[in-house]
Amino acid sequence: MKVKTYELTNTIEVEELEAGIIIDYSIEAADGKNVTLPGAFESDFRPDLIRRAVHSSRANRRQPYGHREHGGKRAPQPGMKHSVEWWGKGRGVSRIMRKTGQRTGAQNPHTRGGRRAHGPMVQKEWGQKLNTKEANAARDSAIAATADSEMVAARGHQFSDNVRFPIVLGGYSEDGEDYDIESLPLEKATKKFIAMMESIGLGDDLTRSNDGRNIRAGKGKMRGRRRRTPRSILLVVAQRDALAKAARNVPGVDVAVAKDLCAEDLAPGGDAGRLTVWTKSAIKALE
Repeated sequence: MKVKTYELTNTIEVEELEAGIIIDYSIEAADGKNVTLPGAFESDFRPDLIRRAVHSSRANRRQPYGHREHGGKRAPQPGMKHSVEWWGKGRGVSRIMRKTGQRTGAQNPHTRGGRRAHGPMVQKEWGQKLNTKEANAARDSAIAATADSEMVAARGHQFSDNVRFPIVLGGYSEDGEDYDIESLPLEKATKKFIAMMESIGLGDDLTRSNDGRNIRAGKGKMRGRRRRTPRSILLVVAQRDALAKAARNVPGVDVAVAKDLCAEDLAPGGDAGRLTVWTKSAIKALE
């Protein structure tokens, strides 16, 4: 299976105004040479394997939480911070632990300020096992899904009608000088990356992700994840160089190295068909 790459040419226009200098990046995308795709792009679509692999990855990252048992001089668990006693049988009252010298109940789950009845336990294991062959098959299946334009559109991504799938970036030239696209000049690199995506026809998806940012509902907004950003482009590179540094600043854009690629990168949440952009070097590294 072969596909044409996109050859990108950047024409920098500098305009001097009274307020300052305005630099405009005008990038044109042209058809490049054909590249042979790895066999993973022709794999069978297995949504069941993809979902299992994604759920396994998320479960293995989950951190156990819960109280610690009272031992020695360490602080006791919540609800167990009182000196209590049991009055014994024969008094006509329930067998509830009570604060020493008082009638107030304590420690029991159904008393005011008592411990939780069935609180979370640190000893619980959340991980899910997955065979290596299944993980590789899920990754290859998710790779094949990125080459299907209908599946990418069904996932909610927006792109122009003339976009070819899979999207592979070839050469890059700036002011008449050729560069490896992964090692483009770092000056205003993020603006250059956005201009690249717009020249290919993916600018609408970047806008969708940027405009779709909102404040998360619930208590998650108080726990380090206040805003939720829709997933946009996944950039797959051979190494984390200038292009990767430029793309990681754009909302909704993720960067992955080809050798570390997994099903969760290509199918967040278990839904295959993410809008994926490959570099020519990443295609070679994938082989």
